[in-house]
Amino acid sequence: MTKLNEKRVEEERRDELMAILKERFKHNITRHELLEWEKIEAKLNENPEKIWSLNEMEETGGEPDVIGYDDENKDYLFCDCSQESPKGRRSSCYDFEGLESRKKNKPDKNAVGMAAEMGIELLTPEQYTALQEKGVFDAKTSSWVKTPIEIRKLGGALFCDYRFGQVFLYHNGAESYYAARGFRGLLRV
Repeated sequence: MTKLNEKRVEEERRDELMAILKERFKHNITRHELLEWEKIEAKLNENPEKIWSLNEMEETGGEPDVIGYDDENKDYLFCDCSQESPKGRRSSCYDFEGLESRKKNKPDKNAVGMAAEMGIELLTPEQYTALQEKGVFDAKTSSWVKTPIEIRKLGGALFCDYRFGQVFLYHNGAESYYAARGFRGLLRV
């Protein structure tokens, strides 16, 4: 990943990333019918820190793509659309508190902290379910989702996956981590 205090992407990498995003946009038009790449690209060019976040998403295996437009806030919505939970974000506890509560075999990262460093949001369970209408994601892996504070205060955290033709929402201790569980992020541009 890029150094966290450098919220800029080198021009050559920026051009490469924009070409990847444009091609992915064109190849998966059903995820964002009625949206125009030129308008999205113009908004990205006005917000270089968002390009940095998209690069972080791409470098960790998220394969970000546009999944919609928020009319109220005038934001394009990018989401990790990799078939399985992004490889560079797996084996992570839910949050810092969960990580710190582990007595041994601590992983290197936590999902909430990593998302914040990348400038993205964890998907809510509702956003995760809506994403599944755009394709099939996490058929072999699972992804942490934003957990309500009431559950988190009790030590729990939520994750989702897609099995048997539907989304499943589960719980686990926030300190747990698995090689097949990462997280998906949302970026508003």
